[in-house]
Amino acid sequence: MSASAYSLSAAIPVEGFAITQGEPVIGGLHGATRHFFCPHCKSWMFTRPEGLDHFVNVRPTLLDEASWVAPFIETCTQTRLPSAVTGASHSYESFPPMEDYSKLVEEYAKHGPRPGR
Repeated sequence: MSASAYSLSAAIPVEGFAITQGEPVIGGLHGATRHFFCPHCKSWMFTRPEGLDHFVNVRPTLLDEASWVAPFIETCTQTRLPSAVTGASHSYESFPPMEDYSKLVEEYAKHGPRPGR
């Protein structure tokens, strides 16, 4: 869906997220996790993940200013291309177990996207 070796997401609290223009459409996957796309160009814009009702995963490439974005967690590394190296602080062969999320969110909130920043 990302047409790349990478699929970056920024987890944004739902109260800090709003669609300000247009009406996104749901993509080809119609399960409990919903992927929303631009109705005109079909670019993948954001995801409402199943079980994470407090967050929306937004494509950082859509942000006006994305220079602060740095990988914190990488997922699905079991199937990554050998040259796709992110330097993320945490790595998972698939997705983190649900019991890891609160610890990861706490660490991210404490240290931010870049250590020491």
